[in-house]
Amino acid sequence: MNNHVSSKPSTMKLKQTINPILLYFIHFLMSLYTVLTYIPYYLLFETRQEKANKIKAKPVNSKPESAYRSINSLDGLASVLYPGCDTLDKVFMYAKNKFKDKRLLGTREILNEEDEVQPNGKVFKKVILGNYNWLSYEDVFIRAFNFGNGLQMLGQKPKTNIAIFCETRAEWMIAAQACFMYNFQLVTLYATLGGPAIVHGLNETEVTNIITSKELLQTKLKDIVSLVPRLRHIITVDGKPPTWSEFPKGVIVHTMAAVQALGAKASTENKPLSKPGPLDIAVIMYTSGSTGLPKGVMISHSNIIAGITGMAERIPRLGEEDVYIGYLPLAHVLELSAELVCLSHGCRIGYSSPQTLADQSSKIKKGSKGDTTMLKPTLMAAVPEIMDRIYKNVMNKVNEMSSFQRNLFILAYNYKMEQISKGHGTPLCDRFIFRKVRGLLGGNIRLLLCGGAPLSATTQRFMNICFCCPVGQGYGLTESCGAGTITEVWDYNTGRVGAPLVCCEIKLKNWEEGGYFNTDKPHPRGEILIGGQNVTLGYYKNEAKTKADFFEDENGQRWLCTGDIGEFDPDGCLKIIDRKKDLVKLQAGEYVSLGKVEAALKNLSLIDNICAYANSYHSYVIGFVVPNQKELTELARKKGLHGTWEELCNSCEMENEVLKVLSEAAISASLEKFEIPVKIRLSPEPWTPETGLVTDAFKLKRKELKTHYQADIERMYGRK
Repeated sequence: MNNHVSSKPSTMKLKQTINPILLYFIHFLMSLYTVLTYIPYYLLFETRQEKANKIKAKPVNSKPESAYRSINSLDGLASVLYPGCDTLDKVFMYAKNKFKDKRLLGTREILNEEDEVQPNGKVFKKVILGNYNWLSYEDVFIRAFNFGNGLQMLGQKPKTNIAIFCETRAEWMIAAQACFMYNFQLVTLYATLGGPAIVHGLNETEVTNIITSKELLQTKLKDIVSLVPRLRHIITVDGKPPTWSEFPKGVIVHTMAAVQALGAKASTENKPLSKPGPLDIAVIMYTSGSTGLPKGVMISHSNIIAGITGMAERIPRLGEEDVYIGYLPLAHVLELSAELVCLSHGCRIGYSSPQTLADQSSKIKKGSKGDTTMLKPTLMAAVPEIMDRIYKNVMNKVNEMSSFQRNLFILAYNYKMEQISKGHGTPLCDRFIFRKVRGLLGGNIRLLLCGGAPLSATTQRFMNICFCCPVGQGYGLTESCGAGTITEVWDYNTGRVGAPLVCCEIKLKNWEEGGYFNTDKPHPRGEILIGGQNVTLGYYKNEAKTKADFFEDENGQRWLCTGDIGEFDPDGCLKIIDRKKDLVKLQAGEYVSLGKVEAALKNLSLIDNICAYANSYHSYVIGFVVPNQKELTELARKKGLHGTWEELCNSCEMENEVLKVLSEAAISASLEKFEIPVKIRLSPEPWTPETGLVTDAFKLKRKELKTHYQADIERMYGRK
């Protein structure tokens, strides 16, 4: 009996409309098939459920405040991937020598670009892409070595900062490896950051050199170069852009190829001036920041190596047969760690972008192939926002099917859900019913890793069923190198983030204000603290914040206070149940978890995004909602309401209709009455990282959302 499942299969089943007699006959055939296939399965294999029920982590002693460790690291935490490889340049050298001529980094050739005029007059750029062209481990090593040497010739010194402000691509990883080899401290900035945040990061780190792309130089850097007085060299990774007379004097633009050529021409004796040490800073990673200006997290070589050691241990059979698709921002710790795990194990990494990922993606010309179709990856990382989009798009397609097709899909979906809950597979359903859906991501995915924010149980179960693979939920922060926990591949339980990785340990600290204690029954609860070599050095030039969030214990081990509230299940797996910053006390004294409210409502097909808001001066919750355009338009038609998209979103009648749907869903999700939003504001504009209202991982920026909707907050709380 499994006690860990958060959501019962019956609560996540799809509803079917089919003749009861026919349904009875179909269920009889399914039962017969299940019995016939179960007997050999039972005799030959240990079921997934038996593996999932095993203890995965234990407290190291009997005290309530004891740390939990993976059962594979009870005697000591892992910190090194390969013996003697204690810095990232050594890890790459080890991989290069082992996988020398194997393909490593792949990029698709651009065959054609054209502008496509939409019915509303907007112009979308569409591309036709060719095959993937590959660089081997040896190719990447030579290019990185020459690039690092070229940067050295331009005056870059060891242990000084150099910035990269660039989209995810092969050149990003080549530049990073060059910096790791030559002991340059790589400052990473999201490509979607706004001007003030970019200026802040560049000036705080006092960089003189920045690596970027032609597009970002023209669209973002050009306007702020004059605000970064120390800048001397701009290196574009994809060819030389037009020169501008208004550039400040003393700033020179180079191409990456020219800097590599400069490095190759230099004497072969011109080796790196200073090899990195394990405690040297490898990366200063600026978080996208859900509050205020981004903070630079100082990450050492040993931090990253410990983190990827823990992550790699959770991925069975990781090796040369695997293909990873890289499309999330490399400036995000999840993507950087995932790619370094792959690089160190002989996997191929094919580059993509959210706009070219699938055949239906926004930049792919109709009739041509998206990146997943061409690459056919076996491994993929995603943030919940992307998985939620896939879920909603597929379910919308299901609703448009004929009655027969829809009922067949639903029967297979519900049948597979039952089998998954028992730990069994469904090879016939996978082959004949879900093959087309699985093909959306290339058809070969064997593991999806989700991180960055909580994934809803409904979406996780959908991905398990339709993509026929485990969804590994992970938990970690930039401050812990992205490492904390990852679920085991055979653990299909929902609502959990897995046991601690072998590189770290986790304990729960009492939080009296929120009413969470590590002595709580039946499960201990409290603020999550992560300890281990993956815990980073702190915040760049921010001693006060470093002291507030980090500490060292009596054994010299660093700990991170995450601000997240967790609960340990009896098998040692962690659940994220709250967040300190998300907890708001209402006027009457009730505590509302804003994240809990949002999680209960965000999976509605009518909702693309939602932010709950409350404060202690009022007695009820309100919300800002980005509605789904298709669903809202259909709801308006049914209610006899007409108007443009903006007019519908600004309509009080429409707000009330959406509020009714939200309230019904909130009651179904067992929210308390005081947790249910009483008033809402519909937003006609989506929230993207470019708007500054969400981070690159699509986490809500509550402070910015509050400022953006201040007039609406005052209206909804009755102030004129």
